[in-house]
Amino acid sequence: MLSVPFTLSVCIASLLFLRVRAMPAVITANPPPAESSFQDDWDYKQEQHKVPLLQTGRHNHVLPPTANATSRLLWELDQEKTTHLPQFVDQALKLLNLKQVAFEIENSVMSKVSCTACKAGAGLLQHYIKSGKSEKEIKKTIYQFCVNLKIQTARVCEGITELFAGEVIYVLGKITLGPDEVCSFVIGDACGDVYNPLHEWEVMFPPVPKPPITQQKIPEMNAPTFKVLHLSDTHYDPYYHEGSNADCTEPLCCRLTNGMASSKEQAAGKWGDYRKCDTPKITVDNMLQHIQETHPDIDYIMWTGDLPPHDIWNQTREENLKILKETVKQMSDMFPGAPIFPALGNHESAPVNSFPPPYIDNAENSISWLYDELDLQWRKWLPSSVSTTVRRGAFYSVLVRPGFRLISINTNYCNNKNWWLLLNSTDPATELQWFIYELQSAEFNNEKVHVIGHIPPGHSDCLKVWSRNYYAIVSRYENTITGQFFGHTHFDEFEVFYDHKDLSRPNNIAFVGPSVSPYYDLNPGYRIYYVDGDHDKSTRAVIDHESWTMNLREANLYGYPIWFKLYSARQAFGMDALRPLDWDNLIDRMTNDAKLFELFYKYYYKASPVRPSCDMTCKKKILCDLHSGRSHDRKNLCQSIESRIDSSNNTTWKEWFYNTISVSMSVLWSIPRLTIQLPKYVLGLG
Repeated sequence: MLSVPFTLSVCIASLLFLRVRAMPAVITANPPPAESSFQDDWDYKQEQHKVPLLQTGRHNHVLPPTANATSRLLWELDQEKTTHLPQFVDQALKLLNLKQVAFEIENSVMSKVSCTACKAGAGLLQHYIKSGKSEKEIKKTIYQFCVNLKIQTARVCEGITELFAGEVIYVLGKITLGPDEVCSFVIGDACGDVYNPLHEWEVMFPPVPKPPITQQKIPEMNAPTFKVLHLSDTHYDPYYHEGSNADCTEPLCCRLTNGMASSKEQAAGKWGDYRKCDTPKITVDNMLQHIQETHPDIDYIMWTGDLPPHDIWNQTREENLKILKETVKQMSDMFPGAPIFPALGNHESAPVNSFPPPYIDNAENSISWLYDELDLQWRKWLPSSVSTTVRRGAFYSVLVRPGFRLISINTNYCNNKNWWLLLNSTDPATELQWFIYELQSAEFNNEKVHVIGHIPPGHSDCLKVWSRNYYAIVSRYENTITGQFFGHTHFDEFEVFYDHKDLSRPNNIAFVGPSVSPYYDLNPGYRIYYVDGDHDKSTRAVIDHESWTMNLREANLYGYPIWFKLYSARQAFGMDALRPLDWDNLIDRMTNDAKLFELFYKYYYKASPVRPSCDMTCKKKILCDLHSGRSHDRKNLCQSIESRIDSSNNTTWKEWFYNTISVSMSVLWSIPRLTIQLPKYVLGLG
């Protein structure tokens, strides 16, 4: 049996992997001396951008067919032949549950297993720090256990330790929180709702009454529209190598450093791979060329971040900036006439998820190396008037058309894997207070607003207190915000927002766009939105959206990708419009209609032929995610959905017996030259 100190030391290595994947804000408690220096007094009242960036009358667009129209997608011809086997659990991988911890961290699905590992690791790290161990000694211990227990390869263990350990050790040494508070902060509700007065705060709203709530109208179908491209999570890998080992044990494969594949089955394909591999340049080039040729009438582009690949143990600032510059140049060259509105992903920093707020201003840890370069690169599309907020926190506000504004927020300040926020999470960079100021100004000016960002506010990666405040902001300005657009999850999905005082009334919608990267089990994809355009009764709402993809398996098999429209929302799901009420209704229908949910689940994975099967637990999680614009609040937002799924899944004993026999018989009859004698009563003959 392993000793207790040994087991705790092991958990430290697991803890580090949690890093990878009008008035100022008010905090409800005064921070102790250790935290009091990490504060900010920036004046968030910036002059608004007032010159529209989009020229009128660029294109005329034809909307996708409605649910009453008939069409056949090329994809429907022969895509459902893949057989999904049950997921077997290798008991040998359950040593100390570290493999489960790694899986949960990688997939942002935390449980008490990860919580236990986090508490043990945080507790021991704090013990080492207080006992006077040097950073070098602590790093050495972490590295040794990471290697000895084969949590990762030696080079990944070394890279992770060097990149992340110093930052985590620094932060843990500055705070007075214990393991319970730290892990509740980092992991969320899976680690208990531990009250922590240092991280309880609320933004302040101006003393302006909320306008009367008006029922959202269905946009006029024959009115002018904007056609908008949404790209997200490109994760371009400059070192992707066809034929290399795609079945490696590291977080990212398909590189020469993984060695050449020993068999055809293990080899990385020409256009990408369904395993832990990111997007080769040839695929990015082909997709952008296809978009340019297929959608020459795009009016503007939303680009919601995550440019670098998943080699998080091996990244440098220089490498990530190089990818940023190359991608910006490529986008500018491919779409010279279209305004491009970017948002910052969590992978743009090195190390990943590390976004120190402005109060961390020393040269070694400051994030200015990234934000200053973002300002220079984004200046190709954005006006110089937004430079102040971009350099401060990578957020900005611009006027797209008269009466129509776009606000890009930096959701890395809601990222609970951003350890810097443990020092002081109170509205980092004063971003949310600035956001309120922009929305209030838009309300005064009768402008409608679209919000873009990277991490969806309801996702488990988003800090609970930040998400709760954002949710309240959206509820207050529901008449102004007519659309939200995020990425990060890699799936094709959405989040419905509800009145924060009446959770039965849907009042907003966040569209979560699919990833370009196939990482992992996914086809590459992108979104096209049709937005209510310039006319007297414009709602500036999304009228319809299409998801486009290509079959990666066939592309590698036949040597060339064929991009096609996978579905359009109104037609596929039989929706009258894409209002919050319509999406809420879709969730209700999917809760009770298994076939409708299966269709959504197919599109959720961008029709990937290797998508895993989805049991009741999986279905509950997905529908809960769709219902949750507020993170870590499953009890309030998901209880009714889960109850309905449970009740609809109840079958009689007779139905269960019949289904079991039917499945067994279908398997048995599929075995050639096998004669089986079954009792007559089983066959229904006696």
